[in-house]
Amino acid sequence: MKSREQEYREIFMAEALEYYDAMSRHISELEKDPADEKALNELFRLMHNLKANARAMGHSDIGEVAHRMETIFGLIRSKERAFEGSLVPVLFTGVDTLGSMIRAVGEGEKTANADPLLANLERLVNGEEPVFEEDPDLASDEDATRKLELSDLVYIQIKKLDHLLNLVGELIIDRDRILTLSQEIGNPALQSTAAHLFRIADDLQYSVMDARLVNVGSLFNKFPRVVRDVATAEQKDVELAILGQDIQIDRNILQIITDALLHLVRNAIGHGLETPEVRVKAGKTAEGHLTLSAQTERDDVLIQVIDDGRGIDVESVRKKAVERGLTTAEAARNLDADAVRAFLFEPGFSMAKEVTDISGRGVGLDVVKLAIDSLGGQLRVDSVLGQGTTFSLVLPTSIAVKGALLFEIADRSYAIPLMHTDSVVSLWPDEMHVIGGVLLARVLHENIPVVNLHDLLNSSEDGVLPTANKGSLVGRQDIIIVNYNNRKLGLIVDRFLRQQDIVIKPMSKPLDMIDLFGGVTLLGSGQVCLVLDVPALTRLFLAKRP
Repeated sequence: MKSREQEYREIFMAEALEYYDAMSRHISELEKDPADEKALNELFRLMHNLKANARAMGHSDIGEVAHRMETIFGLIRSKERAFEGSLVPVLFTGVDTLGSMIRAVGEGEKTANADPLLANLERLVNGEEPVFEEDPDLASDEDATRKLELSDLVYIQIKKLDHLLNLVGELIIDRDRILTLSQEIGNPALQSTAAHLFRIADDLQYSVMDARLVNVGSLFNKFPRVVRDVATAEQKDVELAILGQDIQIDRNILQIITDALLHLVRNAIGHGLETPEVRVKAGKTAEGHLTLSAQTERDDVLIQVIDDGRGIDVESVRKKAVERGLTTAEAARNLDADAVRAFLFEPGFSMAKEVTDISGRGVGLDVVKLAIDSLGGQLRVDSVLGQGTTFSLVLPTSIAVKGALLFEIADRSYAIPLMHTDSVVSLWPDEMHVIGGVLLARVLHENIPVVNLHDLLNSSEDGVLPTANKGSLVGRQDIIIVNYNNRKLGLIVDRFLRQQDIVIKPMSKPLDMIDLFGGVTLLGSGQVCLVLDVPALTRLFLAKRP
């Protein structure tokens, strides 16, 4: 995997070479027509951008030349100087020198000595005549050694990569079908060809997915200014730490979570972190600490927003949930901390005591959760009162191709994304108990509600979920433990099949109205397999439970 510095260097080189090509074109246009304001404005903009980028990357010599050139073009724009006489060859030499310096950076060589050029540019700024001396380091237009080079990087529209990934998805489906057919037919030559196709399609799939990956730093590095502005508005002192900028993720996923991450950061400063006075009284530093981090978690990317603020008052949330009519007082008393914190993600739920530009407008964490759900990801919240809060976004590295667990119900294949699969277990009926009309299983010191998935799917049609009765269970039960919104649910299935990567396609009309299914995929046997929507299943169970 490329380092962040290497990736930034490549981006700088690609942009710098593009700038140089554009400069060469526009300065020639300006020579033909000194009154061409469009060409002049473009030259000024290009010099300004190159100056900023070069200085940011530590190439101060390139930045200084671009800065002096920008100054001259600024004088021409303000009519203080004219693009004529001895000024013209100096500016052409400046463009050529920038090209030589940029190429030297790309080749890891020492850049040319630009002192004579800088001296002439300074003379022009001061209204003096330039001095021309032969200098082998500064090539002129007539030097038959001039290099013409193209960037090693190509900018591609995201929609083109999206289309390419969709085609790869279709290829993966057909690849699996061909592999299955070759195994059924048993022809050695066909099996060998199918195996070769499998390897090529696999390499192509990961190559296309890799082309779409970007460092999360491209988003994270925009937040220091955001934090500064929000902290100032809230009259709070906040120190931001950014970790894991090198972690890579699909560019589309990063785009989708941008607003969600912005909301979480603003929420952490507005709700989480206290004012300096309150922090000092609580024995904390006056300055609040906010961390934005990314790391890999199995095949997923974990992005966290961590603050050392006041934490979430579970009892206040419990009370507010009852006031809002989201639950009854009796039911609320029996909810654990995770279940109570889950109310924070309900539409319009807010703990803000007053409306500000930052909070209290009823646009809450539900917006964040919806964005994460649309990606098939998870949003978790952990908090300790008085110590701080951590919001965790568990995201897939790719949208189109996802890991899934295949299983059977009534001889029909289904799939559940691994993103929402906590574990799989096989339990005997006497290892489960019915409490309050709900079947519970003790898994790793945790009581988890369990439901027969066949019954749950059928209840969506007639609105009735059969009363839990472990007496109807015969033999060892295969159970998939899913996790969504800090809630775990055990789904009893007929049989586990296997784990594999699948390409999820959207449901066609009118089936797209059934929100229990997140899409379909085609298995190697040619069978259509429905992909279950775990958030929708969880909501259905909570609505149908006794």
